[in-house]
Amino acid sequence: MKLLWSKFSPMFRRYLISYLIILMIPQIAGYASYRASIEAARASSIENSLKSLNLGKEIIERNLLQVEAFTRQLAINQELYRLIADPKPLDSYNVYGIGKMQRSLSMYSSTNEYLSHFFIYIPNYNVIITPNTVYYRPEHYYAANALEGMTFEQWSENILKKPHFNEIIPLQNYKREISSNLRTTAPAITFLQSLPLNSFNKPQATIGVLIDEDEMASLTQHIVDQYGGWTLVRDANGEIIFSRGIEEGEAQRLAQNVGNDSNEVQPIEDGRLLISIHSDRNGWSYMAGIPEKALMTNADQIKKVTLAFTLATLTLGLGFGLILAYRNSAPIYKLLSAFREQVSEPSGKRRNEYDFLASHIHHLIANNQSLENALNEQIPLLRDGFIKRLLTGEFYTTRELEAISSQTQLSIENSQGITGLLKVNGYASLDSEETIQELGVAKLIIRQTMTEWNEGLLMTDWGTDQIAFICPVTEMPLETAIRHCESELSRLTELIYKEYRISTTIGTGAAYEVWNDVGRSFDEAKQAMEYAIHMGADELVRFEDTLKENEMYYYPIESEQRLLNTIKAGELDEALRILDQLFARNFEERELSYEMAQQFIMELKGTYLKLDEPKIKHDDSFAEEYKNGVTSIQITDSIAALRGKFKRLTEDMCKEVLRKRSSTHADTVQEITCYIENHYGDANLTICRISEHMGKSEKFISQLFKEHTGENLSDYVERVRINAASELLRESNQTIDEIALSTGYNSAHSFRRAFKRVRGISPSVFRKMDN
Repeated sequence: MKLLWSKFSPMFRRYLISYLIILMIPQIAGYASYRASIEAARASSIENSLKSLNLGKEIIERNLLQVEAFTRQLAINQELYRLIADPKPLDSYNVYGIGKMQRSLSMYSSTNEYLSHFFIYIPNYNVIITPNTVYYRPEHYYAANALEGMTFEQWSENILKKPHFNEIIPLQNYKREISSNLRTTAPAITFLQSLPLNSFNKPQATIGVLIDEDEMASLTQHIVDQYGGWTLVRDANGEIIFSRGIEEGEAQRLAQNVGNDSNEVQPIEDGRLLISIHSDRNGWSYMAGIPEKALMTNADQIKKVTLAFTLATLTLGLGFGLILAYRNSAPIYKLLSAFREQVSEPSGKRRNEYDFLASHIHHLIANNQSLENALNEQIPLLRDGFIKRLLTGEFYTTRELEAISSQTQLSIENSQGITGLLKVNGYASLDSEETIQELGVAKLIIRQTMTEWNEGLLMTDWGTDQIAFICPVTEMPLETAIRHCESELSRLTELIYKEYRISTTIGTGAAYEVWNDVGRSFDEAKQAMEYAIHMGADELVRFEDTLKENEMYYYPIESEQRLLNTIKAGELDEALRILDQLFARNFEERELSYEMAQQFIMELKGTYLKLDEPKIKHDDSFAEEYKNGVTSIQITDSIAALRGKFKRLTEDMCKEVLRKRSSTHADTVQEITCYIENHYGDANLTICRISEHMGKSEKFISQLFKEHTGENLSDYVERVRINAASELLRESNQTIDEIALSTGYNSAHSFRRAFKRVRGISPSVFRKMDN
């Protein structure tokens, strides 16, 4: 055993011993608590019985209060007041008034289980109104609802004509008519109230509520079912209200002999405990008899469960201790080994593993902070690279542009402006270190001056003696803002020369109105700079100034690449904008010769034929139709016809790209919906879990699902769950708690809130309405 123990690493042994100590502590405490749990179980059972009995008492009294409130509400009912107080009209039956009153009473029977059967006697018309019908003669009502042991005359005298104030007649049997030929006997108590409420002699109306014994007794039935005991409720006069699980004679004896002490627990014959509660409100006593054997049965169960649980936890705890000791020590041991492979320790006894790791992790944190500082220092380089990509037109979608700009912390709110290229004159030959340093100082001064003029200016070095810049503008109209910007740039060149004796030349392109058009504007700025160098200008030169000297067609490789990429991305608006721009540059701003126009159209046709390459997969029918469309373009066509044909080709290709993308996305959405329908019962089904299954980001699948279905993904999950729950409510007998768990809700409360949010009603009301 000692040899086996020594094979484990010291760290593993430490973990295991710690887990075993932690495991033994609750076992010792559990044994101590077990000795007290036997008596506690007995006391707990008594306490639970008291609580259950008290809960039944509170519900019964609350329902009785609602019955009293019902009578007070009827006392101020205007329709009823007119029937009982107004002089009797010529229509001795007043069918309309009584019928209207009967219809208004029908809704009360659903508000309280105790109000399922009640009547109102109106002497003014000698009529009895119930929620279901109207009896124009009291004899007819009594024939259908007769009290045993009481004739109609006695019933009429004692019930209908005598005044009553919140009076309750103890339990009596009455015969209720179920159908025309079938009557049944049911015990009930009778609640009586005369109207008006302050009537003491001859009442103008009498309200009677017949409360079935089962309605009251069901609230304490679980005590009988759980312990095999009995329950009994008596009034202040010792009359039995209801009883369960006890013979009538025994119930009468107990009702007469037991006192009215509140919350009394005392032993009685047959090895039972008598639990009684007295109501201060109406003087009723609520009693329950529980066999003591039932209490000790729970204690015996605790003993067996405790023993089994102790053995099981010892076994499982030992197993889990071994697993967790290995699981927690293994990564640290591997980490320790990795450190020791890289770090040479002094000979002799090794240090404590945790001290060793702590010292080296401290060095790692310090190195990480140094690395973070180094990354922060790289932000200017990232911004410089971003500006260069923007100038060369490498961004084809706004989404990509926004994502990368956020990493560089650059704002791209203003989407219009001009681009330019500034050249520092006099440094054509950089043959000495002093010259290079002087040029660097000159460029630094220029950048500082331009930044002071406009903090929103985006600048980057372009070559050895040039600075490229993007100047966003916010003022409107755009043409006026551009002219103001150009005049300010001209002023800056003069200021730089005047203060620092640095000669500069600036070339600017035409204005851009969207960020994706910056590349085109910068291409024009480069052409303007080439023209300025050729002409020997040392001032600001605009691209428009070079057009009159240019007889070549305009179709730079950057524009072709942007056109290809936007069409492949399905960005129709951007592709059409570039196409319109090319036609405007060549046929509106230039006077091309016939040969140059032919060359431009041939180059453009070649660009569109590149979209039909085999590596770009299309349907065979579309590929053939598209190829025929390109070849059908003739150089002899008019400019308008050429523009229209290229526009149609662009639209067709973008639609095909979007169709294929939509088909792929539709399959993805279908897979998402299938996964949700198969796993909606999992309470851990979240957008994160769905994204892990799909192998895509949460943001992507959320946006994709919203675009294709018009519904949020989380709302769809909830709707699937509620639909499944609705079917279970209709077709199964499961409880609401069981349905909540089976449809993926952690609690019945959250399920009810979600169900009401979707359906507009609670689950219980939905089930009743469906039934």
